[in-house]
Amino acid sequence: MYFVKFYFDAHGGFVPLYCMSQLNDDQQIRHLANLELLARQVVEGFITGLHQSPFHGFSVEFAEHRLYNNGESVKNIDWKLLARTDKLFVKQFEEETNLRCYLLLDTSSSMNFPDKGIDKLQFSIYAIASLMYLFKKQRDAFGLCLFSDKIDWMSPVKSASTHLFYLYAELEKLYSNPKANTQTNITNVLHHVAEQIHQRSLVIIFSDMLENNLDSEKMQALFAAIRHLKFNKHEVVIFNVNDKEKEQNFDFDNRPHHFIDIESGQEVKVHPGKIRQAYQTSLQHYKRELELKCAQYHIDIVEAAIQDGYYNILKSYLIKRNSMV
Repeated sequence: MYFVKFYFDAHGGFVPLYCMSQLNDDQQIRHLANLELLARQVVEGFITGLHQSPFHGFSVEFAEHRLYNNGESVKNIDWKLLARTDKLFVKQFEEETNLRCYLLLDTSSSMNFPDKGIDKLQFSIYAIASLMYLFKKQRDAFGLCLFSDKIDWMSPVKSASTHLFYLYAELEKLYSNPKANTQTNITNVLHHVAEQIHQRSLVIIFSDMLENNLDSEKMQALFAAIRHLKFNKHEVVIFNVNDKEKEQNFDFDNRPHHFIDIESGQEVKVHPGKIRQAYQTSLQHYKRELELKCAQYHIDIVEAAIQDGYYNILKSYLIKRNSMV
């Protein structure tokens, strides 16, 4: 059974809003500034009213006392304890490292759906840009990983402003030049990511989580890859990006259609009304299994329908997360 990962119009195509290769330096800077401005407006909008960070940033907590050693700095001496005990003790602090986050973006061709309006890839780019701005605001370290059937590009994690603009530039390139005829292998990618990240991190995945002919064996392999991340002590959040109207409701006109798989190029002629029920049953079974597995391993999975808008989805998730901190 094929999940919907194709264009409705066999002759249609994705047209980017602009082409980076045709921009001069000043124009590139303006576009980067616009992306930062968009991210800033989104972040400042949905963190207004929150009393604490939805993620955990830098903090220092008292741990214990120890005896003062002659010659060391006196700035951490506990003078109140000295008055009570007539002995010099130094306060020791436990420093919590900043949050480390890897943002994983599925760049396979299925993310270019639909061909009209904002597609799944654009939705994800806007959301990731907003989250990166949030992490920068919180002084947390963040990195970006672009993948399809393999890891195509992966940055280190940093918290500097230059790093933020560097990643914005990579997102701009991807926005302008989405991949064609590129398939997904999220299972292998997650295994590789789990092995490459050596420090405990937050891993946020933006993907439609669909592969062609995702049978029970492939589903188990996918769940094993997700479990691999958890086994390595990483916190995992999945934004399941989808087109609710076409991919879930299978809302096509009641007439024969010619579908083309964006990733493989395979073609099929079907009448949507004749396969809608079987398609939705198969899709719902897969999504239910995915949600159950995520619940079992304490993984947040966020239903991210592009029709709902990235602002609303991010805001509701961050408010929910903030209430659980």
